[in-house]
Amino acid sequence: MDNKSFRKEAHKMVDWMADYLENIEQYPVKSGVSPCEIYDQIDKNPPQQGEQMNDIFSDFNEKIMPGITHWQHPNFHAYFTGNSSYPSVLAEMLTATIGAQCMIWDTSPAAAELEEKVMEWLQQMLGLPLDWTGCIQDTASTATLSAILSAREKFTHYTINQQGFTDQPQFRVYCSKETHSSIDKAVKIAGIGVENLTKIDVDDSMAMLPDTLEKTILKDIEKGLKPLCVIATLGTTGTTAIDPINEIAAICAKHSVWLHIDAAFAGTALVLPQYRWMIKGIENADSFVFNPHKWMFTNFDCSAYFVKDKKALTRTFEILPEYLKTKVDLQVNNYRDWGIPLGRRFRALKLWFVIRSYGVEGVKQRVQEHIEMAQALGKKMDAHTDFEQLSPLNFNMICFRYHPKGYNDEEKLNSLNEILINTLNDSGKVYMTHTKIRGKYTIRMVIGQTYVQQRHVDMAWNLIQETAKNIDHEN
Repeated sequence: MDNKSFRKEAHKMVDWMADYLENIEQYPVKSGVSPCEIYDQIDKNPPQQGEQMNDIFSDFNEKIMPGITHWQHPNFHAYFTGNSSYPSVLAEMLTATIGAQCMIWDTSPAAAELEEKVMEWLQQMLGLPLDWTGCIQDTASTATLSAILSAREKFTHYTINQQGFTDQPQFRVYCSKETHSSIDKAVKIAGIGVENLTKIDVDDSMAMLPDTLEKTILKDIEKGLKPLCVIATLGTTGTTAIDPINEIAAICAKHSVWLHIDAAFAGTALVLPQYRWMIKGIENADSFVFNPHKWMFTNFDCSAYFVKDKKALTRTFEILPEYLKTKVDLQVNNYRDWGIPLGRRFRALKLWFVIRSYGVEGVKQRVQEHIEMAQALGKKMDAHTDFEQLSPLNFNMICFRYHPKGYNDEEKLNSLNEILINTLNDSGKVYMTHTKIRGKYTIRMVIGQTYVQQRHVDMAWNLIQETAKNIDHEN
């Protein structure tokens, strides 16, 4: 393909992109294909000769698109949102065109310095400590692993990286029973072992119990174990529970334990001053992560990771072969030393585009709208005799179930709600996911897609009620 052909095809695809986003409500939210249905349509062998872009793009539309679940659909209420926006997409196009590998300052100075600046912007926007330092990771899972590794190395004076676990104590990591599964994976990768991950009980709001945490830490110390790291969560995946940071941070400071705060989804709510109470005591924490690619309208992947002790992070990951040395190494941030991978995408560009396009006030307004839509729907559910919320509505995710009169058997209620959510998702009109709260099958509905409007929420609520009635009648 030459430049002339590229220009022609690019214009065609940009038109397709604009049409797709304009008409996305015509698609079923969740793909309805069966396992292997897409795989079986793809040629068994790679083509020996190059093919025309018209044919490739035609196959994209006919074979690939039916297998896409449309995360940018305003009726997508599943998981936590993986948002995009027009300015973010435009920045991704430029990033892909430039094709820079931004591992060190020299390989693209603008990428490194823009990342440094937009992280400072985020600190201001979220009310984070201004003496902390931030960088962009790919996901919160990677950021949390980085925090645990940094805690491990700082405690051992950076010897495990050199000598392995020889003559080291048995480390312990703590989180609540509601914490994300990435913590389990991180302790395995870090060599600490999942059996040394202690999950602390939660209160009625599903938040970690600080007293239980401290008692557990003290018992471990008595046994000769080394409490290493606590992961507290602002907005757990199951219920968006909010761990009490101020109390947990004081405990961690008292016992010299690293505190990492996982605010992957809900951290964006900190743009609203009324949510800043959540990070009271953060000055006693060590690291914090949230994902602009979830609720701040920025394409995946873009995870903002902040640390109190920059040296602890860089000393954990730094490595300097001769071929990466440059004359400015002591004057700049070489972000290859700030995380696990050497190679890095130019992620800061899309974040810069989004913040400048929306402005701080625009971001705040949209986040506030999402929360208000969720709160209004929550009140409707509370007023309905056949529905109930099963956890506090902290942000913009409603955890509810269908509980019609005459159904008091928990097993039957679980089955009824599983049928309800499967019927809803199979309709293609909405997409939601579930969790279990104290054994109760719970439907999770997130109202946070970039372009969701009140009419979409109203449609979903009407569909939920109508579908539930039909299921009840059939059973």
